[in-house]
Amino acid sequence: MDEEVIPILHVEDAAAAVAWYGRLGFTQQWEHRFEPGLPAFVEVARGRVRLFLSEHKGDARPDTLIYLRVREVDAIAGEFGVRAKDAPWAREIELRDPDGNRLRVGTPAE
Repeated sequence: MDEEVIPILHVEDAAAAVAWYGRLGFTQQWEHRFEPGLPAFVEVARGRVRLFLSEHKGDARPDTLIYLRVREVDAIAGEFGVRAKDAPWAREIELRDPDGNRLRVGTPAE
């Protein structure tokens, strides 16, 4: 097993969050609920990148910022109707998911 870090983001509606992250190229891997009707805990993945999306109170703080390094930020910028900006280290955009979590998405400068 490879070691990895998996950020946990708080979401109010896991199904809506999975759909939004699908626009970024993530796909749902699994969903867990202790019982029907209780909060969901979901894993989404994009290649080797994984995120946990949790409806559980206290699992994560609102307004979290994560950085997602991708091969082609302009394609994602087009999907969300924003313009990428050039920084010395990367071409980047910043997005907010439906729950206010911030994602800085960038393609490293060559």
